Amino acid sequence: MSLLDRFGATGSLVCAIHCALLPLAIATLPALGIAEWLGDGFEQGFVVFATLLGLFSVVWGYRRHGAVRALGLLLPGLAILWTAILYDPLHHALIPHALAMTCGGTLVGLAHLANLRLGHVHDASCAH
Repeated sequence: MSLLDRFGATGSLVCAIHCALLPLAIATLPALGIAEWLGDGFEQGFVVFATLLGLFSVVWGYRRHGAVRALGLLLPGLAILWTAILYDPLHHALIPHALAMTCGGTLVGLAHLANLRLGHVHDASCAH
């Protein structure tokens, strides 16, 4: 599961960076011809993927370590992401949408990092 959490944390944090930089990039995307690739369909697909990966990985981790810390970060993060893409007034307001997606993606990434940390077992092979 640590590989999934590492992948999920990296993806979520990349998503948060993408959302933070999107308002700055909006002006240049049409000139580059890739505006459609990074549009609504990409964003919705990424949120679906982050949801499935996050729930699978963090719930699996919870069953293993029994701590709710990662779930406590994941669920609000997913709620923010889904609200940002489904609630029309927020979805169409550029800066608030970018802020919501950045916050949600950051929480999801932090949930994966917390899950990694909670799942780490200290034994004779551990350097810590």
